[in-house]
Amino acid sequence: METEVKDTTDAIDDQKTLLKLPVRRMDGSDTGELLELDPRLFGLPKNDHVLYLAVKAELANRRQGTHSSRTRSMVRGGGAKPWRQKGRGAARAGTLRSPIWRGGGITFGPQPHDHKMKLPLKVKKFARKVALSLKAQTGAILLVEDFDIEQPKTRVIASMLNSFEAAGQSALILVDCYKPSVMKSCRNIPRLEIREALTASTYDILRARRLILSRSAVETLTGGLIGEE
Repeated sequence: METEVKDTTDAIDDQKTLLKLPVRRMDGSDTGELLELDPRLFGLPKNDHVLYLAVKAELANRRQGTHSSRTRSMVRGGGAKPWRQKGRGAARAGTLRSPIWRGGGITFGPQPHDHKMKLPLKVKKFARKVALSLKAQTGAILLVEDFDIEQPKTRVIASMLNSFEAAGQSALILVDCYKPSVMKSCRNIPRLEIREALTASTYDILRARRLILSRSAVETLTGGLIGEE
């Protein structure tokens, strides 16, 4: 499977003015600062095919592949011929395990196998860039100065979602690194997920209606996805 990945940086120079988002505090107040997002990460045009490949690969890799049905060789019984070949006026039959009989084997039924689908690293990184760009261009990204939580408090995150008018919606919080207090504060809120910035997949980003990023998470994404290019 070959997927052509083109550098579209030159085509988005005119969109730089659209990539400045306000930075807020957790209580919803505005810090008065506008953070300019890198257009190489948040300004790419939509690419349905690469998004399709990334989501298809992740969902396929989640499958256990343990589905199984019995073929005629696995069904118990059927060692003797049910009736004589001729003289009964009925169709000939050789075994009770025949797929055309009730209780017999299954023809071409599912068998355990591996569903894994492997994508090139470049395609996976490009898909995440396109997903982030799509969220930025549709106004689904919210920037938070920092998640300053010393002790796990679910009501702090719930209050933040209310101030951002994101309560009850599917939301994804991206942080720069593992933060136990923030992780524990989010785990009891329905439809809210939290990920480390570089571990969030294309599917995680696309399925969330609101994407809440800390300033440090933006820097981590920028350095991790385009820093080596």
